[in-house]
Amino acid sequence: MLKFRADGKPNRDDIEKWVTPTFLLVNRSDGVGSMAKNEFALAFNEVLEEKQLAKDIVVSAIESAMVSAYRRAVSASTAQHVEAKLDPETGFVTVYAEKEVVEDKVVDDRTEVLLEEARKVNPEAQPGDMVVVETTPADFGRVAAQTARQVIQQRIREAERSNQMQYFERQVGEIVSGLVQASNAQSVTVGLDMKAEGVMPNNQKIPGERLKLHDRIRAVVMEVKDGTRGPQIVLSRAHRNFLRRLLENEVPEIYHGIVEIRAIAREPGARAKVAVSATQAGIDPVGACVGIKGVRIQAIVKELHDEKIDIIQWDPDPIVYISKAISPARVNGVYLVDAEGARTATVVVGEDQLSLAIGRDGQNARLAAKLTGWRIDIKSLSEASSDTLNKLQNNPELAAQVPAAAESIPQIQEILAKKAEGRPITPEEYSALGQFVDRVERRTIQIKEEAARVEVERTAAARAEIPAPAFQMPLDQAGIKEHIFNILTEAGYETVGNLMFTIKTDPNKILGLAGIGSKAMQNIEETLAGLTFPEPAPEPEPVKMEEPAVAAEIAAELVPVDAESAAKKQADGKKDAKKVVEEEEEHAKDGVSLDELFKMKPEIFQTPGAVEEDADKKKGGKKVKKKGVELEFDEGLGAVVGRKKHKRGADDTGSDWE
Repeated sequence: MLKFRADGKPNRDDIEKWVTPTFLLVNRSDGVGSMAKNEFALAFNEVLEEKQLAKDIVVSAIESAMVSAYRRAVSASTAQHVEAKLDPETGFVTVYAEKEVVEDKVVDDRTEVLLEEARKVNPEAQPGDMVVVETTPADFGRVAAQTARQVIQQRIREAERSNQMQYFERQVGEIVSGLVQASNAQSVTVGLDMKAEGVMPNNQKIPGERLKLHDRIRAVVMEVKDGTRGPQIVLSRAHRNFLRRLLENEVPEIYHGIVEIRAIAREPGARAKVAVSATQAGIDPVGACVGIKGVRIQAIVKELHDEKIDIIQWDPDPIVYISKAISPARVNGVYLVDAEGARTATVVVGEDQLSLAIGRDGQNARLAAKLTGWRIDIKSLSEASSDTLNKLQNNPELAAQVPAAAESIPQIQEILAKKAEGRPITPEEYSALGQFVDRVERRTIQIKEEAARVEVERTAAARAEIPAPAFQMPLDQAGIKEHIFNILTEAGYETVGNLMFTIKTDPNKILGLAGIGSKAMQNIEETLAGLTFPEPAPEPEPVKMEEPAVAAEIAAELVPVDAESAAKKQADGKKDAKKVVEEEEEHAKDGVSLDELFKMKPEIFQTPGAVEEDADKKKGGKKVKKKGVELEFDEGLGAVVGRKKHKRGADDTGSDWE
């Protein structure tokens, strides 16, 4: 019997063992199965609830199990189509199998069915047809029950693992909560949602943190892998993303994007540095992360086993950013050297700030370097002054460029001597040391930047002297000797242009290759000197559109006649407005104004012959006579006029214009 708990639900341990035998009891034809229907519904719903699976997944698993049980019970062939249908409310299972229709006698009831029975399913069935009919056995037996139970358990387990895998793949990089189930020397096992288990390796634990059984902890999901026993979920409390997610949970401004986390450097259990910036004006990013009286940051510190957290404000200026990253130490100066492949920042601090800037075992400097991405070299003010003094004394050119610092060398030597003897140094003397270091270091950086700029210009000039097609010509087409060509190819020279560029800028780089001597170098230079490169094809000139002859003639006719007519027009401009309007109307009767001229259709500018030809084309070759218009400049009217041109006579000046 299925045992029930005090809340009226079946015991979880008996659910899967009870579900399959219940099918057999429900399917009995003697009516005994009616007693188990309610119990089956309870067990079925409990499986859905406990396994957190969809109803159709469990139904599909049970139906597939019953098909397997039927095949084993009746020894059905795998080629025969068999399907089962489950009623989740009653637990009744109906099995259907594909059988051949026979007319008289059934030899094998597993594969054959009488015509009379087949026509109950398909009225048009004929002997020899294949029909799917109900073939549910009266009782599957103990073997069928055991087979069904095993298949059901396997399918449910596979569906459960698939759901777990999909769920935790979406949780990668997010914080999850769970209970500690086991702990050993290698890892800690944590029970998670959906009956999944996560593993936290020892290197992902916070150092010094002791986790006890049944402790509820939070961790970030680092990785999810598919294993034979379900998904393998790797957790971490030592990763910097764990601190990032904790800040997002505790600081609403970070969660909503008002404050942005720029960088995180962390040594788990000891110290962490977080650079933040505000995306809106008027927001204090550091204050938002710390909270009132530090309540926000203290909650995170407690979660991280009392790990110290420094919140600094990110700055686009690397000098300001590095100065803040060294906090809580005060910085006297930061000097950057951004060379190829290495970015070094020399940080100068006071004598009393040196140990604070370096930190215990170099921890503060190490975290600042991780946070900023710069290699940080921390020096005390006296040490930096001594190094700068030696640099200035050994480099006369630098001393000549910094005369103020060169003049203060005796004073600096005296202060450093007092420091070596252990005598006290006044604040004014410390200030003098700081100014001395700042002058020399800044000038040194300027010299390096100028040298780098000159080198870039020299490189650009050398590249400009090389023809562009040379960078597209493969090296094997240059005609270099085979053994030299092999050496250059192994060194990474693929085109003629790259080889010519290296010879112009740094020929020693070619001579430094193994197997390349003076003779080989001479051969390379002679071969390259004899090469010719095709000149690039000139770009086609844009085609200029010629103005129509008619428009040119009209433009020529519109030029003012002489200065007298211009003066006359200026005098006529003094007439009153009414008279001017009347004159314009009078001109409009005999001539065409300029505004009307440019509004005319192009057809009026065509010659009569052209008009007739166009008409012939439109009307299939039939010639239609049309009256043409000829444009003339009327000196009396001072405007261009159009007059009809008649072919009946040469004199058509008396005709009206259109």
